[in-house]
Amino acid sequence: MNPELKIVLNRACLTEKFDEALCFASQVHRRQKRKGTDIPYVSHIMAVAAIVMEYSGTEDEAIAALLHDAIEDGEDAARVRKEIRDRFGEWVLCVVEECTDADVHPKPPWRERKEAYIAHVAHASASAHLVAAADKLHNARSILRDRDLVGEEVWKRFKGGRDGMIWYLKTLASEYRKAGKAPAHLVGELEKAVVEMEGKGKGRETRSARLGAEKEER
Repeated sequence: MNPELKIVLNRACLTEKFDEALCFASQVHRRQKRKGTDIPYVSHIMAVAAIVMEYSGTEDEAIAALLHDAIEDGEDAARVRKEIRDRFGEWVLCVVEECTDADVHPKPPWRERKEAYIAHVAHASASAHLVAAADKLHNARSILRDRDLVGEEVWKRFKGGRDGMIWYLKTLASEYRKAGKAPAHLVGELEKAVVEMEGKGKGRETRSARLGAEKEER
């Protein structure tokens, strides 16, 4: 068998280990929702894992994607760390650690956390870049969708506000691009989302006006 084909087949086959990680992640995030919505938080980690697999991530990378917020958002960081190490291995734990920007409650100030996280990105592994870029892409796409639904009010959900979120995502996209560790196309998708995010007036009123204009043209 072609070795390259074997790698593809291995990546396509998920084991019970992935099922276990999904169940564990669901337990950690069971009571959490996406900011300002009633959307279960587990939808986000499933989406991030899907993006990782779409970019040829391994099963362990997909598992790290499922667990990427577990330490940060879990009620007991030490216990979550031990569970991840015992159930999914040291390697998965290391990737999750690289994707974590805080493990204490209450968390440090938003800007301080984000600057510290950005500072260590260049030294993170390729697997961490894949998972983190997938995470940020899904976050950006979610913001764009919600901005189209509720307008500029969407930015009030975030401690950094509009300018802070755009700065953060744009800076990370630049760091991913310079490092060259994450898939270039994935980074490009994040960059495109940030460019769209920088545009103004994409909310409900503009959408309605656009639909009205299209109706008049017909």
